[in-house]
Amino acid sequence: MRRRDFIAGLSGAALVGPRGAWGQPQGALPVIGFLGSATLSTFGPRVAALVQRLRELGWIESRNVVIEYRWAEGRSERYSEIAAEFVRLKVNIIVTGGTEVVIALKEATAGIPIVFATASDPVGSGLVASLARPGGTVTGLSLQSPDIAGKRLALLREIVSNLRRVAFLGNTDNPFVVREMREVEAAARTLGIECAIFGVRRTQDIAPAFETLRQRADAIYLASEQLMDTNRLRINILAAGARLPTMWAQQELAEAGGLMSYGPNFPDLYRRAGDYADKILRGAKPADIPVEQPKKFDLVINLTTAKALGLTVPPTLLARADEVIE
Repeated sequence: MRRRDFIAGLSGAALVGPRGAWGQPQGALPVIGFLGSATLSTFGPRVAALVQRLRELGWIESRNVVIEYRWAEGRSERYSEIAAEFVRLKVNIIVTGGTEVVIALKEATAGIPIVFATASDPVGSGLVASLARPGGTVTGLSLQSPDIAGKRLALLREIVSNLRRVAFLGNTDNPFVVREMREVEAAARTLGIECAIFGVRRTQDIAPAFETLRQRADAIYLASEQLMDTNRLRINILAAGARLPTMWAQQELAEAGGLMSYGPNFPDLYRRAGDYADKILRGAKPADIPVEQPKKFDLVINLTTAKALGLTVPPTLLARADEVIE
C-alpha cells in the first residue's frame, strides 16, 4: 500500500476492529483509540504498520474493529484532552507512543488498557513496575538500547571526519531528553568530541538557537521528541543554511532533509504493538504481558543532503545503510 493512499483513506473516514471484547457491550464492535503525538504525515508509516498487523491477526477495519484516531500535532496540552475524549467514548484499548503521552493517559484513566509502541524508560518513569511483569493497565515496547548515543556520534564522525564539536539540540523541558543529553555528553567525552548543549522549549526558540550554535559546532545531534519532530522541516532547512550535518533518531526525519538517522525502526515497533493490542482485545491482561525492547535498528543516509553539504560518504558506510536517499 502506498503511503499517500493510506493517509488519504485515514483522513476520509474513521477506521472500524472480534465481538464481545473487554469492556464492550455484547454485540458491539471493540474500539481502539489511537493517539498520535504529532501529525498523520509524521505517523503515516507507523499507523500503516499497526493496521496491517491487526489485519493479519484478524482485526479488519470497518468489519470487526473501530479505530478512533486523534492527533496532538506536537502540543502536549492536547494529550489530556484526547485522553478525556477516549474515556467518554469508552474505547476498549488505547495505542500510542511516547512516555509523556502515556503518563497523561494514565492520569486520565485507571481502567482502559494502554499499549505504548515507544517509551524511553518505562520502568524509571513509572509506567510499569518492571519489564517482565508490568502490573497495572499499561504495557508495550521500550526504546531503551545500550550505547545508542555513542553509536550515533561514531556514525556521524564517519561522514564528518573532522568532527570535533557537536551541538546537542533538544527540548530540555522533557526529562527524557535531559537523560539522552547526559548520555550524549558522556559518549562525546569518550570519543574526544566537545559537546555544547542548546535547549529549546518552544518552536520560537529554534531559529535563535541556530544563530548561536552555527558558530560553535561542526554537526548537530537532534533529540527526537514531539517538538523537534513536528519542526523537522524547519530544523533541516536551518541546518542546511548553516551548512551543518544532522544526526536524527528516526528514518522519516532524515527523509525530511536531515543528513542521517540511526535508531529503532518505528514502523516495526508499531507493528509489534498490534500483537499487544490483539492479546488484550482477546482477554489478556496488560499487567501480565512483558515489555519488550527494539529488535530492528535502521541506519538511513540522505545522500542528497550529503552532496549539498559537500560531504563524501565512505562506501563502507553506504554499504551498511538500511536506506540511502538519493
